[in-house]
Amino acid sequence: MCTSHDHAQGEAAQAGAGRRSFLRATALLGAAATAGAVLPATAEAATAETASAWRPDAESRRFTLAVMPDTQYLFDGPSIDKKPIEASLRYLLEHGRDDNIVFLSHLGDLTQNGAKEECAAIGEAFGLLDRRGVGYSVLAGNHDVRSSTDDQRGPTPYLDTFGPRRFQGKPTFGGASPDGYNTFHLFRAAGREWMVLALDWRPSAQGYAWAKEVLARHPRTPVVLTTHELVAADDALSDHGQQLWDQLIEDHDQIFLTLNGHYWPAGRAIRKNAAGNDVHLHLTNYQNRYFGGAAMIRLYHFDLDRETIDVETLSPWILGRAAQGLNELERQEMELSGTADRFSVDIDFEKRFSGFVPVPPRPARPVARMLVPGTVAYWRFDGHEDGAALTGTVRDLSGRGNDLVPVTVGEGRLVWSAAHHPDQPGHGSLEFQGYKSPLRGAYLRTVDGAPLNSATLRSGYTIEAFYWLPTDWDASHNAWSGLVGRAGRNGTAGPSTDDPDEPLATLSVSDGPGPQWAARPLNQQQLATNWGDETARETWWHVAVVNDGRHTTMYVQGCPVARNPHAPAVGLASAGLPWLVGGYEYGGKIDQILHGRLGDVRIVERALPVTSFMNH
Repeated sequence: MCTSHDHAQGEAAQAGAGRRSFLRATALLGAAATAGAVLPATAEAATAETASAWRPDAESRRFTLAVMPDTQYLFDGPSIDKKPIEASLRYLLEHGRDDNIVFLSHLGDLTQNGAKEECAAIGEAFGLLDRRGVGYSVLAGNHDVRSSTDDQRGPTPYLDTFGPRRFQGKPTFGGASPDGYNTFHLFRAAGREWMVLALDWRPSAQGYAWAKEVLARHPRTPVVLTTHELVAADDALSDHGQQLWDQLIEDHDQIFLTLNGHYWPAGRAIRKNAAGNDVHLHLTNYQNRYFGGAAMIRLYHFDLDRETIDVETLSPWILGRAAQGLNELERQEMELSGTADRFSVDIDFEKRFSGFVPVPPRPARPVARMLVPGTVAYWRFDGHEDGAALTGTVRDLSGRGNDLVPVTVGEGRLVWSAAHHPDQPGHGSLEFQGYKSPLRGAYLRTVDGAPLNSATLRSGYTIEAFYWLPTDWDASHNAWSGLVGRAGRNGTAGPSTDDPDEPLATLSVSDGPGPQWAARPLNQQQLATNWGDETARETWWHVAVVNDGRHTTMYVQGCPVARNPHAPAVGLASAGLPWLVGGYEYGGKIDQILHGRLGDVRIVERALPVTSFMNH
């Protein structure tokens, strides 16, 4: 940041920090009260206490990228004060394992004047990380070098302290531009390689060319770009930031996140790149706050399973002073809770990175592998020309003789499709074109005399199916169509306390649309119903119904739904009639036909664990 009069005053300090902040502060207060200080008083003490090598978990799908913005007021001529930044660096060392901190990025303006003694002082502080082998990057801000120059400026005290020689031999150091002011760093996290591309305050034409060459040499690596100036305020880029966007970021899909300081208060922007993907651009700077920002750090907690980055901002130096009693400003600054400083970013990482790291499609699996012990029926719809009409019998691949034959109602047909769930064993599906009023379409039923028709599955069962509903699926015309179920009225199984005309068993698509399993157990006089949540159209879903001989549980994408009944449910009542695929009966007559696609369907006469489902 240039000088405070160039910019508007920062936002008001945030007091109060929420539950996580309270727990963090409470823990540190307790430690400080017991030990006298939460953090070692000197770098030597920290080194003695934390002498083991830095080893982040490179396979965990949860990891943290630490960010430190402008620290210039702490390294300003005669008023140099290393204690705040040393506290932040020790915090990273002490919490490295718990938070799986993999890397630290400083965003420039390390010093106020770029003087030799200032650079030397902050260089000594970063020795805390050097001695532990911690991966980190720095870059020059306009206060570290002469602001009117670009990366071709030649030697400076900054380059003497933080030039490529400092990083040679570090496992995360990838290399530097010939001038030494631009660097890239590679680290492993979540089982893959990630890059931090650290660019100078003002890249030259040579600097841009170097950056593009680095990206070209790592075409499958997600990139976090760090620089000193880019975002100027919420939803606004500076003139230089726009130049960075135009010349580098927009056309390089690998760059999914940018981090910069320079301006205040903190802000965010989102831009669509040339590939049509979001790039998250974040401004973080606290030099206008108490004690020049006190070397505050921002933690980016990546969670690939939750498809989220949770961001928090805190001051380890102030947290560590808690035992001494905090002044009014320190209490406000201990941990920031405003929406600009504590927030979450939702990213479907696999989808976002698919343009440069395409996920290879899962290959089809042979039929034999899907015939787990107890399989009584297995139907799949692959191996046919896409768009061709189905004619003839669909064989039961289990070998049990539960073959399917088509039934047409009004104008309707069944069509083979190459579309399929990405985790489906068979790479194909069957397209149903059902409609409620007037009823039309086509469905499948088991042949007369099929063993499944009379099976009661008393010892338990697992019924699985993959399904997909089109955009034009409409509840008024398509709701309550069956995916798979059996014919026969509920009333034929004996006295019924509910609707006797409902079918004996049906896995249907409700008006949500969502999956519903309604079946008459052998030990009840009514239907037992499992309700699934709404499932989006134009998306493939896997649904499974599992009965262990006592209770029935429905799963969607391998996850149990909330509305599973607790009452004992043993087996399935049978009237000796066929099973239906894509059809639904009411009152003993076909009442609705599926409008959508159906992939592999399997019935097993025992309860399967989730790990044995067809989508695993």
